[in-house]
This record gives sequence, structure tokens and C-alpha cells, in this order.
Amino acid sequence: MGILSFFNNIWKNTLFYPGCMLKFAMEKELENYKKILIKSDIDFIMIKEEVCCGSPIFNAGYRKDFRNLIEKNYKIFKEKNVSLIITPCPGCYKTFKIETKKVFPKWNIEVEHFTQTFLKILKKGKIKFSLKKEIVSYHDPCHLGRYAGIYEEPREIIKIIGGEIKEAKHNKQNAICCGAGGGLKTNFSETANKIAQKRVSDFPEEAEKIITPCGLCSMHLKKEDKRIVELSEWILERLQ
Repeated sequence: MGILSFFNNIWKNTLFYPGCMLKFAMEKELENYKKILIKSDIDFIMIKEEVCCGSPIFNAGYRKDFRNLIEKNYKIFKEKNVSLIITPCPGCYKTFKIETKKVFPKWNIEVEHFTQTFLKILKKGKIKFSLKKEIVSYHDPCHLGRYAGIYEEPREIIKIIGGEIKEAKHNKQNAICCGAGGGLKTNFSETANKIAQKRVSDFPEEAEKIITPCGLCSMHLKKEDKRIVELSEWILERLQ
């Protein structure tokens, strides 16, 4: 083994990959996640050269273009010695964790959703927080829930730091989509808004906040219900 290979094997990096939504449209939430990771003593890097994960074009059926994006990202990630990706974006998580290997079997980088990472930190007792009791509800993003099977991790986080969850009428695998995904919000805004109205009617009145870990869901649903809050904001309020 050469000296360069030796040090490359030692200096493995954890990449924080925020996704396009946070990077370009939700700067406050992007900073929230960075602050939480820093407070959690997670050593991470960010990469300016990275490109979109490819979720929108994958879902639109453009497999060749999707593979091109994956290959670009993979080359960049390997040059930066990335061994683990942490992302708060449900679409990015689903793409990197599930879809990538279908078109690019060479992919060998581990992927965690932020809720998986942060729950492990909480359970180790390495982070302090103010236990502020609050009655809340939770919205399951489609890509994180039905497609990736992550239901319990965000709920456990909420419960640990003071949230008493009152579930929506339709939740977990039966949760109703927010209405914004799949290009619906862009191309058929009236239909998307009607779906959002139906979704927020699902949540119990006694819930003071409705929490979701999806930037797109939070932006879309908040127009119909001011109780909607993105997960990072709710967490950061309680961290000491």
C-alpha cells in the first residue's frame, strides 16, 4: 500500500449533503442543521462542487441523465474521501440509499438520514437540551416514510426532547402526500393546494405544532396551516 492510499484510508470524511431545497431556498433551515451537527460534535465537510442528487429527473424517467449526475457526484465524493453522507432531505436520502445502486452498482458510500444520525446522538446522552413539553403532531414525507421506511426515528427524537405526539388521522404508511412533490406544485398548483388543504385537515386541533423533516412539505403545508414547522427549527429551540 502506497503512502497516499494509507492516508486516504485513515482520513475518511463525513459529508453533510443538504439537498437543493435547503441549499437554494431554505437558508435558515440549512444553517439550523449545521448548528445541530456542530453541537452534536459531528465532524463533517460540505462540498461546493457537488450537484443535484438526481431525484427529480429520476422520478421523471430520465435514467441516463440520472446516471450522469450520480457519476459526477460519486467522482467528487471519492476525491474528497467521503465515506458517509448525512442528509436531511428525504428525496436525497431515498435517491442515494435506494435508487443509486440500481443504475450505478459501483456506489459504495454509506448514507444516513439526519434523523437516524441525530437519534443515535441523543441516545448516547452526548447533547444537552431543554425539556420543553409541547403537544405536537407529525407529517410523514412520502420519500422518507413510504419509500424509505423511516417512521420511528423522527418520532423518537420528538418524544425524547419533549414532544407529546398526537397522530394525524392518516399517518405512517397511510399518510397523505403534502401535494407538492412530483412537479405537481409547479405544473398544477390548484390541485397541489387542494391536496395540502386535505392534508392539514387530518391533524388534531390540540396539536400546537405540526413537525415535518421535509423542506418541500413544510413550505407547501405552511401556507395552509401556520402550525407547520420544519424539524430542525423545532430541535434547535431546545438545544442548549
